[in-house]
Amino acid sequence: MKNGKTYELDSLNLKSLSRLAYNFSQIGNYQMNGKAFGLEALGIKNPGRVYNNLSVPELVEHTLARREGVLGENGALFVKTGKYTGRSPKDKFIVDEPSVHDEVDWNGVNVPLSVEKFDLLYKRMLTYIQGRDLYVFEGYVGADTQYQLGVRVINELPWQNLFAHQMFLRPTAEELKYYRPDITVIAVPGLQGDPDIDGINSEAFIVLNLVKRIVLIGGSHYAGEIKKSVFSFMNYLMTKRNVLPMHCAANMDEQGNTALFFGLSGTGKTTLSADPTRRLIGDDEHGWSDRGIFNFEGGCYAKTIRLSQKNEPQIWEAIHFGALLENVILDRENRLPNYNDDSLTENTRVAYPVEFIPDCVIPGVGGHPKTVLFLTADAFGVLPPIAKLTNRQAMYHFMSGYTSKLAGTERGVTQPETTFSSCFGKPFLPLPATVYAEMLYDRLIEHDVDVYLVNTGWTGGPYGIGSRLEIKQTRAMVSAALNGHLNQVRFHHHPIFKILVPETVPGVDSDILDPAKTWYDRAAYERQAKALARSFVANFKQFHCVPLEIMEAAPECE
Repeated sequence: MKNGKTYELDSLNLKSLSRLAYNFSQIGNYQMNGKAFGLEALGIKNPGRVYNNLSVPELVEHTLARREGVLGENGALFVKTGKYTGRSPKDKFIVDEPSVHDEVDWNGVNVPLSVEKFDLLYKRMLTYIQGRDLYVFEGYVGADTQYQLGVRVINELPWQNLFAHQMFLRPTAEELKYYRPDITVIAVPGLQGDPDIDGINSEAFIVLNLVKRIVLIGGSHYAGEIKKSVFSFMNYLMTKRNVLPMHCAANMDEQGNTALFFGLSGTGKTTLSADPTRRLIGDDEHGWSDRGIFNFEGGCYAKTIRLSQKNEPQIWEAIHFGALLENVILDRENRLPNYNDDSLTENTRVAYPVEFIPDCVIPGVGGHPKTVLFLTADAFGVLPPIAKLTNRQAMYHFMSGYTSKLAGTERGVTQPETTFSSCFGKPFLPLPATVYAEMLYDRLIEHDVDVYLVNTGWTGGPYGIGSRLEIKQTRAMVSAALNGHLNQVRFHHHPIFKILVPETVPGVDSDILDPAKTWYDRAAYERQAKALARSFVANFKQFHCVPLEIMEAAPECE
């Protein structure tokens, strides 16, 4: 039951599931040999049934009949992703094609895979696919039609195809008549990679071929790899069209004033951008062209750990039939979700179409932003909850991309760690960080944008001693930044981080604005703050030929 309405099981065709398990051929648009859907052009031969662009109910039915998921009391589909409950960055590779070799920023996250190894892995995947049923989604990435690209996702699991259906832009029947894919993702979690043969690191692999515009995913059931691989493609392709690709959320007020929320997973992009007083454009990935902001996606992928109806009402209400939840624990008897249960992972997730958020912006296009917020979850409790940045400081913090990596977002992370992710999205940036930073700087100047650093992390001490800032306080500070109230208050320079800290914020206790005042031991605060400052300075040494005025924005660490 949801909002006083009972879900009718007949409407979901649940009575026919036993028959459905043996008679999939009666449901949906399928093709035995794959020719009709262009799969032979990819080398895919002799697959089982190919289900093309199934509806949400059909994909749910297939998942239930195959016993790969269950329905919760709220009508949403719940699945488990097994060993991989988050992204696996050490298993991501870019094919080292000669034509892109000099463009790619080869580093710890952009790891080369030879053309020969890619070809071998691709052949193994084609062999694996033979005789297996496939689910194909055809849609778009990029809400602005001037920059829109076709994305085709081929899955062996119907629930992963549901994920693609809900996360990307869904075409109309008329658009499908003229559809052409620009990017193809083939995700077959059942295929295990072999490090000795394939030149990879484990059984999991995410391989991007920027030239052939193909992504191969195997060994991992975590659906987030699908969306992030397409985002990586956009981070490469959009710069060639003078569009800044961004790892950020976006919303707008009733007057059309747009705001951007940059931040890594767990910093609050989705929660803070889903504001009942503003209209959501998108929660994670956007482009900034000379026409304004546009959403890359057609859906949201929100963390659900400790989700509450009080603090995240829009996300809470979005979880109903059509939503897909990963690794959320259900009560066995009443099928109620327990969002506080992290027994499988801290990185519990829900995917749903952006339309599930009330009064969202469709299509996901907005004007040039008036305000940009850099979100960080500082687990050391030393950054102020909000601070204003000059344009040079904005560049420094954008290139730094600091947060505390939270448990569960990536495989192997069990405690918060200091991390710096250039442009708040280093794992997804094929090009050098300076390319994206320079594009952002030009836009900040041209459109006279206010930039704020917002700490959604800890206060009163580090993780384990202090407490996390209350969401209502963070919302009040963000609202003050967005509605211009912070332009009317006094600021002082932070002695270590040099950023501008407001003396007052409407509706917020002034005692929390200065982090040093929230610590019992001020000397301990200064030691911790300088330790973080040294981490900033050490991290920034990776960037060469950076203008002096940006280097001067570095914090004081002595």
